[in-house]
Amino acid sequence: MPGFRQYGRVRIAVVSLLLAASAALTAFSVLAYDLFKPGRDTVPLVICTSGLWLLFALAVVLLRGVRGRAVVVLILAGSVGIGAAAMVGPPNTSTDSARYAWDGIVATAGISPYAYTPADDRLDALRPDWLFPAPELTAAGDLVCVGERIQTALKSESDEILCSALNRTGVPTIYPPAAEIFFAGVRAVTGPNAEYWPLQLTGLLLSVGTTVMLLVGMRRRGIDQRFAALWAWCPLVATEAVTNSHIDMLGVVFTLSAVFLVTGRRYWSGGIALGAAIATKLIPALAAPAMLRRQGWKVAVAAVATFLLLYVPYVLTTGIGVLGYLPGYLSEEGYEDGTRFALLSLVAPGGSAVIVAGVLLFVIAVLVIWKTDPDQPWLGQLVMIGSALLILSPRYSWYALLLLPFIALSGRWEWLLVPMALTLRLLVPSIPLTRVAIATAIVVIVVMSIHRAHPEVALRLFRPIRTAPARPNPAAAPSSPSTLPPSPPSPPDAPPGG
Repeated sequence: MPGFRQYGRVRIAVVSLLLAASAALTAFSVLAYDLFKPGRDTVPLVICTSGLWLLFALAVVLLRGVRGRAVVVLILAGSVGIGAAAMVGPPNTSTDSARYAWDGIVATAGISPYAYTPADDRLDALRPDWLFPAPELTAAGDLVCVGERIQTALKSESDEILCSALNRTGVPTIYPPAAEIFFAGVRAVTGPNAEYWPLQLTGLLLSVGTTVMLLVGMRRRGIDQRFAALWAWCPLVATEAVTNSHIDMLGVVFTLSAVFLVTGRRYWSGGIALGAAIATKLIPALAAPAMLRRQGWKVAVAAVATFLLLYVPYVLTTGIGVLGYLPGYLSEEGYEDGTRFALLSLVAPGGSAVIVAGVLLFVIAVLVIWKTDPDQPWLGQLVMIGSALLILSPRYSWYALLLLPFIALSGRWEWLLVPMALTLRLLVPSIPLTRVAIATAIVVIVVMSIHRAHPEVALRLFRPIRTAPARPNPAAAPSSPSTLPPSPPSPPDAPPGG
């Protein structure tokens, strides 16, 4: 037993070093690399990100040898440490949090964020310098916008130059009401002049809170708490929930709360949490089918009512404008004509890909409702969300944040290939490479699913083909049948006739 304890201490020390290395590399990547430099070389960022995923994988594997209270301590320490390291610099692969800040500033001024575009001259009095720096005068007498994150636009009324850290300054906001309430709440506390750190801090708090929820929920349901590391230490969480502060993190919190409430037979409360999740970023609707098997009507009614009620104040002030830029966004992303579907476009080009994708998602949703264990819906949610990401193949890796808690709850590590494929697509926007990454993810997921359900089937798939033994030549056989050697028996796993 002393030897076993010594072995455990070594494992704890090695895992701790790996987590410290992950935190250090996370901070380095935030400070050293971004996607905003003109003529940028993404290779160093890809290598750095690959290193983060490798450290993550090693730490998770070695955690299997750790027992007792140390598991929880390591998971929480890694969640806090890696997340805090992700706050050392501004967003490095997305400008979305600048839009979040602007929407919050507008809302705290008593104006609906759906009413005006950021380029509207009527909002000039609200513009902080860190989001809208003044243009600089060149030697030639021209006004130009300066800065890595700064884009050049024109004001909608006066056509004056507008320098902005926001993307799409000429269109209204796209975010649903729960997200807008969150943005306004953050800015009500910090004011308009605090830059990126308020949303990064709330992202850290939400991500660590999710780690705590997973640990508590797993303990109560008899799930190995070590699986919580698949969320807590994942590089995607540090990058997209903290550094880039994506609002998807809030949707994850509401969705996971809904799952634990529904499995605890609190259907109305679970439906309210689900409605708030959908009113944060729409994507959590993919988690709904797995929660409809038992008392699903209560969950659905509560979710729909919550979603609609959150929209009421904005509809009363803005009307149809609450749809924001959503229709334009879907068209811009290629979902109307089918060009965005990386794999489906190979077999269903153009608009037909939209129909095929819709049919596939509908069939998967029906199967999830039919087959899901209502006491353990996370496997159905994993399949529904993961399949949607593989089919829709979005350009944005942060959409996969919603998938990670269900990877942890189900222990299906192979689904981590989905966020890895989407991360690769973000950093290296190559359709052929994306197709290879997504196809690889699908193959591994299918093989591992077969192995988990029927291990002997998966083994048979990879077993070398055996050659049938040669049949004896009747002409050369002895005349007495009794002297014939017995036929060798067929191997038990040999295919028929083989």
